[in-house]
Amino acid sequence: MTADLPQEPDSSAVLPLAQALLMPRIAIESTSPVLDGGQFAAKATVGQQVPVTSKVFTDGHDQLAVTLSWRVTGSEAWNTSAMQFMGNDTWCGAFPVEDKGRYVFFIEAWIDRFASFCHELEKKHQAGVPVSLELQEGRVLVQHAIELTQGPLQTQLQALLRDLSGLLETEQVALFISEHSTQLMAQAQSRAYLSQSPHYPVEVERGLAQFASWYELFPRSVTDDPSRHGTFNDVRQRLPMIHDMGFDVLYFPPIHPIGRRYRKGPNNSLQAGPDDPGSPYAIGSEEGGHEAIHPQLGTREDFRRLVADAADHGLEIALDFAIQCSQDHPWLQQHPGWFNWRPDGSIRYAENPPKKYQDIVNVDFYAPDAIPALWLELRDIVLGWVVEGVKIFRVDNPHTKPLPFWQWLIADVRAVHPEVIFLAEAFTTPAMMARLGKVGYSQSYTYFTWRNTKAELSAYFTELNQSPLRDCFRPNFFVNTPDINPSFLHDSGRPGFLIRAVLASMGSGLWGMYSGFELCESAALPGREEYLDSEKYQIRPRDFSAPGNIVAEISQLNRIRRQNPALHSHLGLTLYNAWNDSILYFGKRSADGSNFVLVAVNLDPHNVQEAHFELPLWEMGLADDAHTAGEDLMTGHRWTWYGKTQWMRLDPSQQPFGIWRIKPL
Repeated sequence: MTADLPQEPDSSAVLPLAQALLMPRIAIESTSPVLDGGQFAAKATVGQQVPVTSKVFTDGHDQLAVTLSWRVTGSEAWNTSAMQFMGNDTWCGAFPVEDKGRYVFFIEAWIDRFASFCHELEKKHQAGVPVSLELQEGRVLVQHAIELTQGPLQTQLQALLRDLSGLLETEQVALFISEHSTQLMAQAQSRAYLSQSPHYPVEVERGLAQFASWYELFPRSVTDDPSRHGTFNDVRQRLPMIHDMGFDVLYFPPIHPIGRRYRKGPNNSLQAGPDDPGSPYAIGSEEGGHEAIHPQLGTREDFRRLVADAADHGLEIALDFAIQCSQDHPWLQQHPGWFNWRPDGSIRYAENPPKKYQDIVNVDFYAPDAIPALWLELRDIVLGWVVEGVKIFRVDNPHTKPLPFWQWLIADVRAVHPEVIFLAEAFTTPAMMARLGKVGYSQSYTYFTWRNTKAELSAYFTELNQSPLRDCFRPNFFVNTPDINPSFLHDSGRPGFLIRAVLASMGSGLWGMYSGFELCESAALPGREEYLDSEKYQIRPRDFSAPGNIVAEISQLNRIRRQNPALHSHLGLTLYNAWNDSILYFGKRSADGSNFVLVAVNLDPHNVQEAHFELPLWEMGLADDAHTAGEDLMTGHRWTWYGKTQWMRLDPSQQPFGIWRIKPL
């Protein structure tokens, strides 16, 4: 016996008259930001104004009044403001979000009898049409409003009706359409044919969910000797340099005990020597599982000191939440029913053909023994690390775990700790990546890693700024990861690393880099986008002051990001004309228009590129021959631009990009 499935609506069904009479006369549709009809919450951050737009219209020519109402969940009081008509049935408004958590908003619309009267009255009067009867109708409207009100408002309306008496026709028209009269009548009149939209949710997070610079490192490699395992205390010595480069988040791959069975050796080999550290993603040993710390990294007290010391340096620690186990994980003995076992009694290990991960096994979220015990255990692991001061989690391969699990876990954690941020490490189909954002992920890895040409980058930047992605998906532009050594970097040298750093740091409010990028490390496994001697399988000491590093440039890029509000989000990016297919040219402008940054990037790391380009003078309301002030944000050099069309030359051997702040003179 199967459960009854929901039936599709019958589009040919006759609409009963009784139902039609109850339907709203005013249409409220195409409201934004709304995800899947309000099934999921749109995203915002504390301190923002959430812009709301909607198509609102009705039959005939009556004037409409449209309002926007909002409140934070748990509050009984609604806040309301008028929406503004922008033409073509479009109404716009905005509301402030001052606290973390869930907000809801809705739109109301009604026929504004008095505004409709004033609109008609003014048009007729200006056209020289007699309006004596209209003036009489207007006085009737005021009289009706008096009958519906009381107190001071009624007294003011009575005064208005008295003032209308004895005035000349032109004076009456002026008094009717005055701001004073329209405000009084707006407070008094009934709301004819009132229509209301559904309530739509908005999830508000702290600013770091939208604007942050991430730095990833393996704590075990913070050492000067490949035979000595780095520790949390060693990482504490690195904090000043990471802070000075301008990063906000210091992210660690898993810090848990590493299994021994099927441990991988260097370059993912199946044979590991007795001293090989193995992959930290093979989580679990006799020392513990996801709740424990790998003994060679230090104690829990060492970790707590690191979290505190990082905070003193303006850094938050982010941990990897990887829901996978080594074959030594305690769960295999304690909860065998949480895993998939093959007919021969062996356990199914993880695969991503052609890759095989013999050192890793996955849990079965829907195994009979796993519901709800496994789900609750994983939730409690996250909450346990939150207690230790970790408020940011980078989640490994979330698209391979059930979406209902994430929707429940993230909401459950954030209900108690709304400051917690989740980053999805998902390189998968667009629909799945968007859905992860909808079910609660604060931000996500992206396709940026593989977008290199002007056409590719232009299309992707545009897509991220359009619905639905603009409302549910915050892109974190990681330039590299321990798993991904992008092919663009293999032979592009120092200019290539600068190109990718600028595109990432200027293109999105969120960007990240994996340790070694600042040293322009690019040695790859032949024919693969993977690092030779990958740090995933061995300890890799580094000299971070090695010649050729781009530490100074990265520091300045992060400084520019902090100092320019226009760069605090991926939203608002506009592509402009530069007549060279090897130069990407775009700009960002703050909401109030006071901060305007232009970015031009030579996408060719080997050759000088030149182009004529346009200054977006029209966006500042300036004529094509206007003078504007320019400032190079990398060097501090200032100048005056004359007119709209300019020329640039970008030399990769010096600086393959330009970042300019523009102001009207």
